[in-house]
Amino acid sequence: MFDAAPLLRDVFGFDDFRPGQEEIVDAVTAGENVLAIMPTGGGKSLCYQLPALLRDGVTVVISPLIALMRDQVRGLQEAGVEAGALTSGNTPEENDAVWDALEAGRLKLLYMAPERLAAGSALGMLRRINVNLIAVDEAHCVSQWGHDFRPDYLRIGELRRALKVPLAAFTATADAETQDEIVQKLFDGTEPFRFLRGFDRPNIHLAFAAKDGPRKQILDFAAARKGQPGIVYCGTRNKTEALAQALRDEGHAACYYHGGMEAEDRRIVETRFARGDGLIVVATVAFGMGIDKPDIRWVAHADLPKSIEAYYQEIGRAGRDGGPAETLTLFGPDDIRLRRSQIDEGLAPPERRMADHARLNALLGLAEALSCRRQTLLGYFGEQAAPCGKCDLCDSPPEVFDGTTPVRMALSAILRTEEWFGSGHLIDILLGNETDKTRARRHESLSTWGIGTDWSRPQWQAIFRQMMGHDLIRPDPERHGALRMTETAKPILKGEAQISLRKDTIRKATRRPAVKAMVAEEDAPLLSALKSKRRALAESARVPAYVIFPDRTLIEMAEKRPMSLDDMARIGGVGAKKLERYGDTFLKVIAGEVAAVHPVRRKLAGRDQGDIYDQLLAVQNDLARGPDGTDKPLTCSASQLAKVAKLRPDNPRGLEQVLGDRRHERFGEAFLDVLRQAG
Repeated sequence: MFDAAPLLRDVFGFDDFRPGQEEIVDAVTAGENVLAIMPTGGGKSLCYQLPALLRDGVTVVISPLIALMRDQVRGLQEAGVEAGALTSGNTPEENDAVWDALEAGRLKLLYMAPERLAAGSALGMLRRINVNLIAVDEAHCVSQWGHDFRPDYLRIGELRRALKVPLAAFTATADAETQDEIVQKLFDGTEPFRFLRGFDRPNIHLAFAAKDGPRKQILDFAAARKGQPGIVYCGTRNKTEALAQALRDEGHAACYYHGGMEAEDRRIVETRFARGDGLIVVATVAFGMGIDKPDIRWVAHADLPKSIEAYYQEIGRAGRDGGPAETLTLFGPDDIRLRRSQIDEGLAPPERRMADHARLNALLGLAEALSCRRQTLLGYFGEQAAPCGKCDLCDSPPEVFDGTTPVRMALSAILRTEEWFGSGHLIDILLGNETDKTRARRHESLSTWGIGTDWSRPQWQAIFRQMMGHDLIRPDPERHGALRMTETAKPILKGEAQISLRKDTIRKATRRPAVKAMVAEEDAPLLSALKSKRRALAESARVPAYVIFPDRTLIEMAEKRPMSLDDMARIGGVGAKKLERYGDTFLKVIAGEVAAVHPVRRKLAGRDQGDIYDQLLAVQNDLARGPDGTDKPLTCSASQLAKVAKLRPDNPRGLEQVLGDRRHERFGEAFLDVLRQAG
């Protein structure tokens, strides 16, 4: 057995291991394949650095963050360990020093970015230098369904097979699904030794707040912690620069950091932050600092993170020394719409987009939680915990009210419209607001029309947001974000369960966002889908997106929803050539998962029978789940509806012969009313 204690003390300066470290070090040192899930700040790096010193040969460390690699190499060199990194940020002199140490056989740890594995020379080089262990940091980056996927991580499993050496994978943000994917991609499905050391960071205080003057909220949060080092994450580069200036105007030492900066400027910020006291860095989340600074005392999100995993990783940069740290995450309806559109406009396959929506829903659930946030957060990662006493909801439990009635109203409106619409149109129904869309779909005849006037539109938006947070409804990417009811909602709809909502977020929801959206909320998901299709076509043709169609054309498509080539030809910007080239493609996007016009209905075009068919179809959609909206779905075939429209039976017996017993029982009386009115 290897004796790690002398090196632990003499090189790293620790008298004892942190909880869970020793058994991981023993397994890695013994050459076992290892997957270790450890909380940020739990000492993951020691679990491969110490075995690297106990084993012969070179340990290759694959890490996605150049700044983190440079930081760890500096720390190891200060401790007297021969370590180096081959990164795109190296100077020629730094590269020469790494190669000299490798040639002399002195180097013990070689850090590399995963992108370097794509070079054909990488494998040959690694074979020559006597690699005996591969350590993978941030192993969740291998997950194609995760928040931080790096395609080059998929090459690591191939590297392990080629070098025939053990592999140790480490991450702080892998749920059960991601862990299984890591095992499949890095270990070829062969089960490694798994070490799950928990996700709790009890020294970090958790807090969320709805946006209400977000710049002032961030400035107030920073003012209460003046002189303490912190990070503010923003969704855009421009916002990082503006907020950093606002912080400086308030007397803080603050700078910004984003991917549009020159590499040297980013390095200067990294160095200032790592070495200085009290500096605030305002950064885009896509370019994480990657610095193992132990004394960051607070992290604030000026915009909602992409997922619950991204949130956990980003707040994890605070309090790595075990000392108290605080967080604040701001969120609002614009954030949610932005994150939804980023998912829907991406080029990922539908199943990945659905997984991304589910992860975002989990984060919304944390934001809208009614009780201890730490319980909710750890529950997502499969851990149970008692109320922590160190989050905003434990500090000040929110005021709640019985929200069963408005939630049932909303669910009923969703089912009455066959789960085909987003919250904007549903709120119009609940408020009884007549629009071109409600009139075109005859939705004023629904039993839910105008039943929700006790709440304003902003308050209904807050109710729908909380319903998403409680996973009662989910946006369906196949229907351009239309809301679908989950199994969790059914007992509430049937009156078998109740639900509480936060009163403060409903009470505060009294004004609309100041920024005007490109399209109405109801049309936004379709516009996102149209943009996604345009992007794919543009990338395939290697032309700018506007060459396919400009934004104004897509906006008109989203608003008017053409359902035929004739309709499409009337959209501004769709000339004959583009109609021929792209018309069918964009019609398919608009139609969703059903054909725009069924072939049976097309044959009735221009006849009275076509109008009757449409009325029968509308009645059927209203009764598809029964008069109460809770029965098992039942529909007629297109040919049955066409036959009724053609034959126009005027008595129940004649109609039953066309529909059969079950369908006649559900639709017969209503269909006869349509036929009588048609004369």
